[in-house]
Amino acid sequence: MSLLRYEDLSISFGTGRREKFAVNHLDLEIGIGERVALVGESGSGKTLTALAPLRLEPEGAKVTGKILWHQKDGQEAVDLLSLPIEKIREIRGREIAMVFQEPMTALNPLFTIGNQIIEAVQIDQPLISKADAIDAAIELLKKTGIPEPERRFHAYPHQLSGGQRQRAMIAMALACKPRLLIADEPTTALDVSLRLQILDLLKELQEESKEQGGMGILLITHDLNLVKHFAQRVAVLHQGNLMESGPTKKVFDHPTDPYTRALVNSEPVRELAPVMPLAPVLLKTEELSVAYPSSESSSWFKKAPAHKVLKKVSFHLKQGQTIGVIGESGSGKTTLGMAVLGLLGDSAAQVTGDVDVLGKDWQTLKAVERRAMRSSLQVIFQDPFGSLSPRMNVMQIISEGLDVHYPKLSAAERESRVVDMLKEVGLDRSALARYPHEFSGGQRQRIAIARALILRPQILVLDEPTSALDVSIQKQVLSLLSELQKKYNLAYLLISHDLAVIRAMSHEVMVLKEGRVVEFGDTETLIKQPKQVYTKELFAAAELT
Repeated sequence: MSLLRYEDLSISFGTGRREKFAVNHLDLEIGIGERVALVGESGSGKTLTALAPLRLEPEGAKVTGKILWHQKDGQEAVDLLSLPIEKIREIRGREIAMVFQEPMTALNPLFTIGNQIIEAVQIDQPLISKADAIDAAIELLKKTGIPEPERRFHAYPHQLSGGQRQRAMIAMALACKPRLLIADEPTTALDVSLRLQILDLLKELQEESKEQGGMGILLITHDLNLVKHFAQRVAVLHQGNLMESGPTKKVFDHPTDPYTRALVNSEPVRELAPVMPLAPVLLKTEELSVAYPSSESSSWFKKAPAHKVLKKVSFHLKQGQTIGVIGESGSGKTTLGMAVLGLLGDSAAQVTGDVDVLGKDWQTLKAVERRAMRSSLQVIFQDPFGSLSPRMNVMQIISEGLDVHYPKLSAAERESRVVDMLKEVGLDRSALARYPHEFSGGQRQRIAIARALILRPQILVLDEPTSALDVSIQKQVLSLLSELQKKYNLAYLLISHDLAVIRAMSHEVMVLKEGRVVEFGDTETLIKQPKQVYTKELFAAAELT
């Protein structure tokens, strides 16, 4: 039986000749207790399709057609597009819940994770006691795989890793036991083993919900392996049009549409140039450690021990080389990148050990000296929406670095460089005057890549550079990064949960667990012959061995 049905759904922007359709006459159905995946390129209309039932489409969007929602009491289906917003608010969370693509923008930075989950629990159970609500919230954190859930309960969003924030959002969405869960890239920030755990958890909760009729799930993802593992049916969108839909195995094994075939066959290709034997070391760390003050209370007699996030990490990154960093969410990967970039100085972090950038002690440089070297050391952050200013258009965002490091460029020269870089990352001149909220998650990530690359840095820290990209665009971006590395002898520190990306891009791999390096070596050798049990489990989960 149908739970949610899109009938002739169209979503457009603009009017008259300027009207552009982001979703075009879509017909799609999610059954009770069914798992349906929606896949396609960034900008194909997947997220807009997901937002429409909850009436969360962007301002200025014109939505036509019907979205029929079958009510719990068996009454005739209602058209969500015709309901007043007050009725929609009653459905949000309680009956239809959503896990958003970018947790840092969806979580309230002023409240702890625990308080935000308790709020969701109390919506579902208004008479529950505070103590029982706390227990329920901690149990949800435990179920979603967050380590030390009792401690993380008191943490604020900025104190969690990207993957931990994503799991906290999933816990919030599940707190009300919704009839339909819309998951927009719910595992983007998770390592491969936790991705499978989360999807297995959703299956388990879906099975438990059968007594109440069964929870339907609409999964939006770029990860085709997850679709194979999770979804019963799959629908393929391209430029707002439904290209193909059907049982997952049939669509993947025998795709009928050329676009679907291209999507299924999009795998990262290893195109690495060998590192020159006498290549200079551009970035070096020696016993780099990072600790934060404990959230536990200190006493008169005993100070609470610091929480160690990174523990004596050492590596040498040469010109033209890529070192891949992998490990579970919360293992210290992003902290390593931030420490290397010198972006922990204003926080409460205690940083020890040495970081050398281009032969200079990065930690002892004066602010003016460090700023002058910033063009040589750039970064692409994990969350493109959080790292792009909403008040600046694309021209301003990408050219900002040029204004700082090349102030003598004329306006025409600046614009020419920005347009050239946009073309390299798959965007065109029409993007210059637009703002970040007008782009899809994948398009925003390409803007972030263009901003970093326009200064032609010698070292680039890539923190999940393709996590928001679909597989076809991911392949293009990785190919671009490989070409730039060969052309300019760039050094990359690549942080990623995606082992296929690590395998395609990295000369060497560093495996982190709980802040320690448990294994380090040549990529192909490590993948074929991992020594540590932890490494074997990671590779097995990604089906690389």
